[in-house]
Amino acid sequence: MTKRVRRNHSPAFKAKVALAALKGEKTLVELAQQFNVHVNQITQWKAQLLQGLPEYLGPRQGRLHGTNCGFESAPCEDWRVDAGE
Repeated sequence: MTKRVRRNHSPAFKAKVALAALKGEKTLVELAQQFNVHVNQITQWKAQLLQGLPEYLGPRQGRLHGTNCGFESAPCEDWRVDAGE
């Protein structure tokens, strides 16, 4: 019996499959056949995507203004556009 090599999928591939599952245009079984992965794997990637979305789309406190931007010597400038506030 030969040993099966474990497949490592790229983050881009995982996102593509998870987004396809999120759209709901095809069933999980159809997506599993299309992308050649197990249904449980698609479910896990979809859950990870949904779990990470609030953090990605949430408030961006401290990312640009008032932080260091990774440079030790100079703080970041305020990059917000003045909308007449």
